[in-house]
Amino acid sequence: MENVKVPYQGLEGLASLMARLRSPEGCPWDRKQTYSSLRRYIVEEAFELVEAIEAEDREGICEESGDLLLQVVFLAQLAREEESFTLEDVLEGIIEKLVVRHPHVFGDVIAETPEEVSRNWEIIKSRKRLEGAKDDSALAGVPRSLPALYRALRLQERAAKVGFDWEPGDEAVVLAKIQEEARELEEAVREGTRDQALLELGDLLFAVVNLARRLDLDPEDALQRSCGKFSRRFRRIEDSLKDEGRKMQDCPLAELDALWDQVKSQEGPGEAGTPRSS
Repeated sequence: MENVKVPYQGLEGLASLMARLRSPEGCPWDRKQTYSSLRRYIVEEAFELVEAIEAEDREGICEESGDLLLQVVFLAQLAREEESFTLEDVLEGIIEKLVVRHPHVFGDVIAETPEEVSRNWEIIKSRKRLEGAKDDSALAGVPRSLPALYRALRLQERAAKVGFDWEPGDEAVVLAKIQEEARELEEAVREGTRDQALLELGDLLFAVVNLARRLDLDPEDALQRSCGKFSRRFRRIEDSLKDEGRKMQDCPLAELDALWDQVKSQEGPGEAGTPRSS
């Protein structure tokens, strides 16, 4: 394969390649795909790109960007076949959107800070969303398919923009809300009401996301760091026991707790749970 001459170049070449794969003389697998079947690949490629970014893997970022771009071109080819839109329509749409949403660059609006740009962006988005929209809620347009932490964050941001938020700087009231939700969850667990425990757990997570938003912290990043930290420490305990010819399931919990504390104390400041260290 290394010496195969590729007759397709650039974005137009990729579009032509996809059209060939979808043709009767093309690939059976590609011809079988639909909008619905591509959903899982779109999500997977997006997460693989994020993983490459977190690893600061420039080669990986390049490759995964291409994989994600392929999904967009694939969707555009499906649309072209049914004559609903084309790749050119996709490009024209995003170019127009970028120009319209950057009036401080292409117009006479003044925005000198990222915060001002973000505020103007949301105002323009809101106006566009309300044009002929059946749903005029401030929460309209937040996808249900977002990961739950990000969806909670986006909903809270939208609500805050119309004044539905605690006073700026008053994080004590948010911490109190977290404690309240934790007590309600504890009560539901104690009473053995599974459905209520599920609801209270959701409320507690939602409150924690609210605190993250007000502290300008990314809750998904925070949880990923904790996952990485847990995985790293757990594997070190496994490796330590393996060197002794033992398994975790054969050790008493007290010993495992002691090993956990030992591994925790051995970690340096550079192992605080960043994505790269996981």
